[in-house]
Amino acid sequence: MTQATSEAAAAASEPVPPAGEHEPPRRASAWNTILVTLLAFVTAMAIGAVLIAISDQATRSAASYFFSWPWDTFTNAGHAIANAYTALFEGAIFNPTTAANGTLAGYLGPISETLTNATPLILGGLSVGLAFRAGLFNIGGQGQIIMGAVFAGYVGFHWHMPAGLHVLAGIAAGMLGGALWGGLSGWLKAHTGAHEVITTIMLNYIAYSLLAYLLSVKGFQAPPYGQAISNPVEPNAMLFPLFGSSMRVNAGLFIALIAAAAVWWLLKYSTLGFRLRAVGANQFAARTAGMSVERSYTTVMVLAGLLCGLAGVTQILGVNTQITNDIDAGIGFDAITVALLGRANPVGIVFAGLLFGALHAGGSQMQTYTPIDLVQVIQSLIVLFIAAPAVIRAIFRMKASGAGVGAELAKGWNG
Repeated sequence: MTQATSEAAAAASEPVPPAGEHEPPRRASAWNTILVTLLAFVTAMAIGAVLIAISDQATRSAASYFFSWPWDTFTNAGHAIANAYTALFEGAIFNPTTAANGTLAGYLGPISETLTNATPLILGGLSVGLAFRAGLFNIGGQGQIIMGAVFAGYVGFHWHMPAGLHVLAGIAAGMLGGALWGGLSGWLKAHTGAHEVITTIMLNYIAYSLLAYLLSVKGFQAPPYGQAISNPVEPNAMLFPLFGSSMRVNAGLFIALIAAAAVWWLLKYSTLGFRLRAVGANQFAARTAGMSVERSYTTVMVLAGLLCGLAGVTQILGVNTQITNDIDAGIGFDAITVALLGRANPVGIVFAGLLFGALHAGGSQMQTYTPIDLVQVIQSLIVLFIAAPAVIRAIFRMKASGAGVGAELAKGWNG
């Protein structure tokens, strides 16, 4: 590779600021991004509070005589908002009622559920984010998670091995299942030009239908063969719990954090990561520099599928013991939101996964006071404001410093 082509590839991997503008210092830019993200979260929660008040029956009743006695409306609205957000906090972080019994589960139960929900979201978000960095849009998380769960589950209930070896074999099988399913889409993109959005969506349908078939086959289906559920995974193949058997958080959390660190290192320091970023930024410049765009597409989709396969592993070897039709639990599509919120950055994806894990965990307790759909509305509002930082800057009269995350990711999407 000549010096000129190396410089072209390096230039392709970095965004070029508009003429007449200078890129702010990296640290200042990072703090600006964090501030905008926090303000987006606060704004979304504030709008959510208004929606909670509107959905509260007592508040609506008091509003009918608002001009006669407005205090009742504000009091009822305040109680509704406080109860809903308190329940969200207690379900996701800490519940003083359960902590009063003095047990470890009482103290750590809520945070355990947050971490349990966040684990597959982090892995799925890493999958989508890594594909984003190479200019591809992986919507096949559902199928890749299903295949990872199928491969890991089969090893878990059909193979008989010592405890530690059995777990490792299940993890390896899940990674293989997800990698094969993701790699197939990457191969089709590289060798036929088939758009990855179409192929991954179609592969989702195929994986779901294949799972439905397997759940009706003896040997995979659990006896007495009357329900669509698989054989139970052997205890030797299960990921060990972190805080005891009374809580669901397990070693899958370590897998997710190790995967995040690995993706961060891959993108920042490895030659492969540089090649993937260069292809994502400008495939034509990368090709001119002597890089194989086709090989990069296949490689990144194999890695993306592997990460989603790990999410499937944490589902079947971590929190579930049997495979059902809903083993993916919508994680494949939620992962797109997590990757968007985390700006396709491994560190950001970890925090985004934790945030959404908390919202999922606290939502079940929050629905005691308000419709569960409002949790999804709040999630959507957070993503909306994160993806459009110009709106937040306009609301809080902040100095503009860049495009929205959607535009940032779109720079590398050459589909």
